[in-house]
Amino acid sequence: MALRKKCPLGVFYFRVLTKISCLEPVNREPFLGSGLSRLGANSLQPSFMNTYSKLLKEGFLSGIRKGWSGFIWMLKIVVPVSLLTAFLAWSGLISRIDFLIQPAMSLFNLPAMAALPLMIGMLSNLYGAIAAMAVLPLTKEQMTLIALFLLIAHNLIQEGIIQASSKIHPVKATLFRLITATITVVLISPFFDTPTSTPLAVEISSPVSQPFIEMLKSWGITTGYLSIKIFVIIMSILTLLEIVRTMGWINHIVKLLAPVLKILGLRPDVGILWVTAALFGIASGGAVIVEEVKEGHLTEEELEDLHLSIGINHAMIEDPSIFLSLGLSAFWLWVPRLAMAIIAVHLLGLWRLFRKRCHL
Repeated sequence: MALRKKCPLGVFYFRVLTKISCLEPVNREPFLGSGLSRLGANSLQPSFMNTYSKLLKEGFLSGIRKGWSGFIWMLKIVVPVSLLTAFLAWSGLISRIDFLIQPAMSLFNLPAMAALPLMIGMLSNLYGAIAAMAVLPLTKEQMTLIALFLLIAHNLIQEGIIQASSKIHPVKATLFRLITATITVVLISPFFDTPTSTPLAVEISSPVSQPFIEMLKSWGITTGYLSIKIFVIIMSILTLLEIVRTMGWINHIVKLLAPVLKILGLRPDVGILWVTAALFGIASGGAVIVEEVKEGHLTEEELEDLHLSIGINHAMIEDPSIFLSLGLSAFWLWVPRLAMAIIAVHLLGLWRLFRKRCHL
């Protein structure tokens, strides 16, 4: 008792050292810092791993369900629209209605025959337009202007329907793309020497029609390949997106994309959706956007900005690359479209601000 009164601190140290010296080696592990204790190894770690595995499984299964739903939804659009387009091309109707846009060729500093690939591209896809461009006596400058227009405004029927399914009016979406494509070509054309007539008179005849069965076979192969491609993209993106969201990583990714999205004039919440459409196109990106719309995560303005941006600038790798086969400059295939997407979204934001201030 005298020792406790005179030196309580010494007694305290003595008792602690005595207890430590009596511990078995296995129980010294927490003090020595050589690893987890039995409690940590047998209780905490399995609990954490079980939770991690459960969240991963939950995100994976949710992504598979949404991916399959998005894929079926996409097939309901792609199959009938692509069949109709193939029939129009087979029948020669597309080449017969090119007169509708021939008056605009002088505005674009293009010859009248440029109306044919433009019409094919707007109603069908870029591959058909490139096939037409390859057999026409067009200069590289003229082909560059055609490519610029079609990179923004191609496959308008199918992609317009897809955009409409994700809560934007198809007419608005299509007009956005047509107006932007027209302005882009008008602004860029002065940089090129593009005569509106060719040295030799060229008569454009309708392509020789293949047998109907052969057309269906070709359409089936092309659509099948496209469907497989869409399936892989949609399933991968939506599964990854659901895993990221379930694991709570989505906010970190959005923060990384924030500087890029700010330049583009977009909100952080649409970051992953923009990346999907920018890399894989409206067809694949549209299905992902539809699933997000169902969740109610995006406002009307966010959706409108997103659709305007991706309508102008989507499939940034595949679409411009196929025009490189014609020997066109990579600069004109990539840069103007991205610049116009940025300008268009910021102008739309300014217009909204003006309307609010003027109470329009």
